Parts: sequence; C-alpha cells; structure tokens
Amino acid sequence: MLLAEVTQTWAEVADASSRLAKVERLAGCLRRLAPAEIEPAVAFLSGELRQRQIGVGWAALRDLPPPAALSSLSVADVDGALTAVGARSGSGSQADRRRMLADLFARAGADEQRFLRALLLGELRQGAGEGVMIDAVARAGGVVPAEVRRALLLRGDLRAVARAALARGTAGLAEFRLRVGQPLRPMLAQPAADLAGALDRVSPAGVEEKLDGVRIQVHRDGRNVAVFTRSLDDITARVPEVVDLTLGLPVRAAVLDGEALALRPDGRPHPFQVTAGRVGTRTGRVGRTDGTGRAGAAVDVPLRPVLFDALHLDGADLLDLPAADRVAALARLVPADHRVRRVVTDQVPVAAEFLAETLRRGHEGVVVKSLDSPYLAGRRGAGWLKVKPRHTLDLVVLAAEWGHGRRRGWLSNLHLGARGPNGGFVMLGKTFKGLTDAMLAWQTERLLELATSAPDHPVVRVRPELVVEVAFDGVQTSPRYPGGVALRFARVIAHRPDKTAAEADPIDTVLAIHAAAPGDS
Repeated sequence: MLLAEVTQTWAEVADASSRLAKVERLAGCLRRLAPAEIEPAVAFLSGELRQRQIGVGWAALRDLPPPAALSSLSVADVDGALTAVGARSGSGSQADRRRMLADLFARAGADEQRFLRALLLGELRQGAGEGVMIDAVARAGGVVPAEVRRALLLRGDLRAVARAALARGTAGLAEFRLRVGQPLRPMLAQPAADLAGALDRVSPAGVEEKLDGVRIQVHRDGRNVAVFTRSLDDITARVPEVVDLTLGLPVRAAVLDGEALALRPDGRPHPFQVTAGRVGTRTGRVGRTDGTGRAGAAVDVPLRPVLFDALHLDGADLLDLPAADRVAALARLVPADHRVRRVVTDQVPVAAEFLAETLRRGHEGVVVKSLDSPYLAGRRGAGWLKVKPRHTLDLVVLAAEWGHGRRRGWLSNLHLGARGPNGGFVMLGKTFKGLTDAMLAWQTERLLELATSAPDHPVVRVRPELVVEVAFDGVQTSPRYPGGVALRFARVIAHRPDKTAAEADPIDTVLAIHAAAPGDS
C-alpha cells in the first residue's frame, strides 16, 4: 500500500465527526493492506511508531527538503527507513539521522510530509484512539470486538493482534493465551471520591494498601524469571531482590502482580522518585539529596517486592477466577511480609481505620477491590477503586517555560493537560510548584528530548509523553482554558516516566471533581 492511502485515511478520520464513520474509514484502509504492512500501518494510524523510539526530535526535522511532485512511497518504504534511522548510533549518528530523514522526506508529497512530521513529533491526533482502532480491526477482520479486546489484553500489542485478526480471523485471535514470559497489560483502578462511595459500589471488599511504588509483573518459568513494568518494559536485571524472592517460592511457573518500592530503615516508603531512581539503575545505588533537591553522595537503596495478585500458577490461568480465589492462591505461595496488607470488610468505619493506619505508615491510600471480580487485564475495571485522601491527577506535560532567577537555565513552569475525548489533550493550567532542583534538572533534560519547537523560545512545546502526578486543592471554573476549568493550587508530586500519556486522567474525571464540589471550588 502506498503511504498516500494511509495519509488520506488519516485526513478522512480526522474530518469524520462520528465514531462509526471513523471506524468505517479505518476498516476500509486495513482491508487493503498486505500482511507485512498491517503492523506498521496500524502503528501509523494510531499515531505511533512500530519502533517506539528512534531518537528523532524537533531539531532533526527543522530543515526538510521540498515535497516531491510525485510520490511512490509505500508503507514498507517508510517503516524500513524509520527502522534504519533508529538503528543508527555512535559517532556521527545525529548527522546521519538527519540525512536519512531528509532522503525520506524528499520522496514524500506535501500531504505525506505533513503526516510524517506529525507522526515523528507525536502530534498525529485524529480522534482514532485505541477503542476506535479495536473496532476498526474487528470490522476489517470480520470478528467480534470482544475477541480483539481479549487478545489485546493477553498480547499487549494491538499491531500484532490486528495482524492475527486480519490474516486468520477468530482462529488467529484464539491463539493468544497467557504465556509465562510474555507480559500482559495490568489491571488498573478507577478513582473513587471516598471510602463510603467505594464500599457503596463494591461490598464486601478487600481493602488493600495503595503503595507508591513501581508496578511489577513477575513471570517465572522454572529457574527463569522476568520482571516487567506496567508499560511492559523488561527490568529484570535491575531488580535482583524481586528475582531472588521469586526463585525462593515453591512453584515452577507463575505470573504475579505487585509493586516494588524502596523503604526507609523504619519501614516507611521513600518518595516515589527514589524508588524510580533505584529501578532505573543496575547498581542499586541512587543519588541522595540534602532536602533542597541538591544532589549528594550515592546511597544503597534496596527494593522490597510486595505482591497482591496471582494470574497464573503451574499451568493454570487464574485470570477469570474471582479475586478472592486469586488472593487465596497468592497467600498459599508468598510469605506474608511480601504480600500487600489488606482487610476484608463491608463496614466504612473498619475501612476508615485501615486507611488511617495506611497513611500513618506513609502510604498514599487504599484500593477497594471486589471479591468476585476477574482480573481485567489492561482495563480500569469497576472492581478496583482507589481512594486517596487528597486530590491527585496524572496529567501530561504539553509545554514548559524557561525559569527565571534561581531557576534560570531550567524548564520550570509546566503546561498541564488531561486526555481529551478525541485523542488530544485539554490544558488545565500551569505550575512550577513542588519541583526540587533535582526534579528541575531531570525534567529539563527529558523535555528537551521531547521538544517540538525551538528550544531557545520562552515556551518550549513538547511531544505529549511525560506524565506527572499533580496534587491540587480543587477545580474552578475558568474561561481561560478550553475545558472551561482549571486546577487550584496545583503542585507536582512526582514525574511518572513509568506511565504513558494514554494512562493519564481524562478531562471527564476533572469535570466530575468540579461537579461534585460544593459550589464553585
């Protein structure tokens, strides 16, 4: 298939006003793809690269050649070129990438150049989110959408699922099963306003400590152990404590869900940044700060794995079992000091006391879990409800402003956005509060990597990829922003590089908080 056909589909989907029309246009394009083109084309139309990261930012696309009068670029041509760009490393690689991109763009027409530029900068927004693409794959392959969703939950890769659906239909999708060693996307929790509301929806429930660590999915097959993050990245080499615990369990094959976090000597958790820094290093040592954010000596920071669910044990998949049965299986396998603390109750006072104790222990809240719910991989199931004592949101950085005074030389004031209904982001305000010197230094380096505008401008636009956890005092009406609301007294709690922009909170959540407030908060 020619890239021009994909580009035209992109434009038609962006112009379509209804979900059904978007699905029809995408399905029509998918039906015409050759088998080898399915995975790259699905990635392109989803606004992604099959190669994920290829080291290309705004600077590499600054000086592009004029468009070709006649283009014959195919999907395979573009995918191959981007693979080659991403593979270039070492001395002179930056210049080589620019040259290779210039060669690619010289072969593209004007519309194709606009498409490729938006794709590479993470700005290809046409309202075709994952749900729309799932329906389009189902329609193109003549299968039921639920079959596509189930396969996606088990495989975690819509491109591979699309190829199976389009090539072999229901039979192809049925081949996706839980495989030990193949990560699946974790089940997530929905926010609840308070314990009473959560227990109103789920009761009786297992009320568990909500740990502010790094989500881990642990796979064991014999003496082989693999540990994955919530974004399905393999971090096995960086978490020897998790590997050692897993190898000591009386089981041959297992898939377990949990968290890894760094604890202080008194058992209270370190801030999330310390845990994230520990997971990000192979040495087990992270930089210490003096309380002002200035870096000091490196210190040893052990990780503690804490598990809360079992998805597979010795040949038996547990995904569809009630949560109570999965937790019981976990309890028979994992020592109590490596299982999450929990209480089973239908009484708000009991849950409130457990929450209070959890907060005293330094954790961030609780998760109220249905005893009957299956494990809904990759979804925010109604069976898991998270309750925190403060308003927090996971938002995406859309731009940042260069700081002044003591913050000169750092990207400081962050422009924050929630996920919009059509694949874009809705700005909710700005904040520079809560950022230590260490956080400012890290985010400046990361945001310059994501820059889509000139870095010497006062405001630097970035690809919407960096997620930050933000606390705030309320949501107020504001005609200044497109969503009609803004956050009050927002401050950054932590950078969350372990989360993707697709996992950020939607604008509907922000509007619900605003609507639930007494008067205009």
